[in-house]
Amino acid sequence: MTALSHPAGPAGPSFAELYTPKLVTVLREGYGLAGLRADVLAGLTVAIVALPLSMAIAMASGATPERGLYTAIVGGFVVSLLGGSRFQIGGPAGAFIVLVALTIERHGIEGMLLATFLAGAILTVVGLLRLGTYVKFIPYPVTVGFTAGIATIIFSSQIKDLLGLTLSVKEPAEIIPKLEVLTHALPTLNVAALGLSVLTIGIIVGVKRLAPGWPNLLIAVAAASLAAALFGLPVATIGTQFGGIPSSLPAPALPDFSPDKVFAVLPDAAAFALLGAIESLLSAVVADGMTGRRHRSNCELVAQGVANMASALFGGICVTGAIARTATNIRAGARGPIAGMLHSGFLLLFMLVAAPLASYIPLAALAGLLAVVAWNMAEKTAIATLLRSGWGDALVLLSTLLLTIFRDLTEGIVVGFTLGTLLFLHRMSLAVGVEHAHIDVPLAAEDVADETNGYAATTPQVDPDTVVYRLSGAFFFGAASTVGTVLDNIAQLPKRFVLDFEAVPFLDSTAAAMLETFAHKMRRAGVKVVLTGTTPAIRRVLWNQGLRPPLVRFKSRVRDALPARV
Repeated sequence: MTALSHPAGPAGPSFAELYTPKLVTVLREGYGLAGLRADVLAGLTVAIVALPLSMAIAMASGATPERGLYTAIVGGFVVSLLGGSRFQIGGPAGAFIVLVALTIERHGIEGMLLATFLAGAILTVVGLLRLGTYVKFIPYPVTVGFTAGIATIIFSSQIKDLLGLTLSVKEPAEIIPKLEVLTHALPTLNVAALGLSVLTIGIIVGVKRLAPGWPNLLIAVAAASLAAALFGLPVATIGTQFGGIPSSLPAPALPDFSPDKVFAVLPDAAAFALLGAIESLLSAVVADGMTGRRHRSNCELVAQGVANMASALFGGICVTGAIARTATNIRAGARGPIAGMLHSGFLLLFMLVAAPLASYIPLAALAGLLAVVAWNMAEKTAIATLLRSGWGDALVLLSTLLLTIFRDLTEGIVVGFTLGTLLFLHRMSLAVGVEHAHIDVPLAAEDVADETNGYAATTPQVDPDTVVYRLSGAFFFGAASTVGTVLDNIAQLPKRFVLDFEAVPFLDSTAAAMLETFAHKMRRAGVKVVLTGTTPAIRRVLWNQGLRPPLVRFKSRVRDALPARV
């Protein structure tokens, strides 16, 4: 038996290569006046989009509108400064509305700030441990399902302001009780608020269709605000609800790090970190698809982590990569991260100069804006495709969607991921096969009677004392028991048993343990076992499990295991 060798591969990328911000990369490539002009225009365009959206998301999350601006200004700047994507725009995102609102309801604003800071720390550690690539393993039906579930919850949270309803009790967080309370409040419907909501939605949709390059969100909110002020409409505004917004950033302050508080908000922080990682890397992938560039996922997660900690210090909510704003940034001609940094600078300028005007914005207008955001978040085409693609993907999608809506976002993601993993394992087990002579045996076949399962079938061999079985596909725990059944049902034991691994790319410890049991059984029966075609990695697993001479022999090829050469 030849000693196992460990061929030296090419050295992996260094720490500096993995975590150098894309800003540095862009500057090294050469950044001139033309690039700056393009980034100024793109940053201004994104800031105009982000201005009303950031306030609306913060208010829907149960926070005050200025916290959304703090998030976009501070968090967005850090994401672009340190991030691993050239075009990522960071800020508050609609996907976080549900989690942030629940955290504020349970732990208050201070608890939310602590959870945001801790989530940032978690994301930073995840990025430094280079775990960002594992986020990509979340199945597509899970992503579509929880996104559609979040969209449903966002829309339901805006019904009150869309219709201008007056509630006699606090609006429940759970969707069924919420709808019951809203139904009872229908007699208090405010026609003016409903009209402004419809006007806002109509302008957003109309401007996007007729003049795609125009800032439809800002135009719609400005038109609704102007209409409410000119006609003196009796509707709630940011001024009447929150007293306006401040015209400067607050001084940074650490949240309360008392042990009791930390342990209380830790589950919320973990949920923030999980969703933030998914959303930011998904946004970076979308940007890559639009530009042909490649992001550095672990560098991006570190930037998202630092951005969340910075946002919490300034009183902001969760930061993540915003897909719609990132796409707007690219379409506006951005050349690199400086566009994202300028977007934050323009938002700060707007707040310093035009903060008093925000008091006139009707809540119905912001609710209309979020209704459109919710509609766009729900990927209708993807949902229809997944429902048609087969029972497995449909089950994962619907489970994630319904659990997100009626139970909890984290629970929906965990259950969806688990179901997706089981579905993958089932499909992988179907792809593993055993070939005896010229007979292919599917490993996941339906149960049949012992005398008809075909495993005992024999075909004349060149050497009647030698039997060769060929495995194909990933040999893992999902297929180990069935392969064991195939091998145990050999009708007549030969003198020599050859098991060929040439078509096996992977083998785990469960499969190795099954083979060890089989080899001991063959040894007691006086049968020699020869393993052929094993890669160094597979041979290492087998060797560690005890499959080594004299229990088994290793040969390079099947013909090397024939009697004349053994």
